[in-house]
Amino acid sequence: MQQPADHHLAELNIGRIKYDLADPRMAEFADNLALVNGIAERSEGFVWRYVDDSGNATDTRPFDDPKIIVNLSVWQSVADLERFVWQTVHKRFYGRRADWFAHFEGPAVALWWVPAGHRPSIEEALARLDHLKRHGPSDHAFDWQRASAQLWKTARCAPTGQVA
Repeated sequence: MQQPADHHLAELNIGRIKYDLADPRMAEFADNLALVNGIAERSEGFVWRYVDDSGNATDTRPFDDPKIIVNLSVWQSVADLERFVWQTVHKRFYGRRADWFAHFEGPAVALWWVPAGHRPSIEEALARLDHLKRHGPSDHAFDWQRASAQLWKTARCAPTGQVA
């Protein structure tokens, strides 16, 4: 997927938590959100992330299922997002996602290009995810594979508990 001039990469990822965020079984995940988000914000290519009153995005529950939480951010490029996801402490938490998140049918990540300076709303992001689910990857919304992500290819094949 070729990045248009003067555009950045928006990403939405969603997950269905197994337990309430206050449940002790979610503590390691919940207690490290600020750490992981802080690393994201200091990462090369980070532009913006959606934050609600919780200080992250965990109070935003836009689905009928209240166990689905969202994360929405903007990055300068696919490579910048990939480096954060697969080459920082984030990969340790991603590798343990089965501890905290239930299996999810359908796409859980949507990527799309936004004009530099644009901050997508949750509604816009959900519409992109829905488009990806209904129509598959396209210029309107795509996944890691369509983004020609390189680190993702290695990470998706890693054994459970490992990412890269």
